[in-house]
Amino acid sequence: MSSTSDKIKGYANEAAGSVKETVGKVVGSDKTEIEGAAQKIKGEAQVATGKAKDAVKDGANKVADAINKKL
Repeated sequence: MSSTSDKIKGYANEAAGSVKETVGKVVGSDKTEIEGAAQKIKGEAQVATGKAKDAVKDGANKVADAINKKL
């Protein structure tokens, strides 16, 4: 998966998880609230993965640029 798709899916999971968590609180469903919190955390992890992929790619590009300048 690309970094962009990781981040998009992550933000979607964060949003859906927040909604589910709020609905669980409103209706008094501990199960739904917990599922929402877990989905939100999953989304946060996906976003972090996407950002990490971007950072690695940027670092590799900087190294490649530096090497090419020396050649």
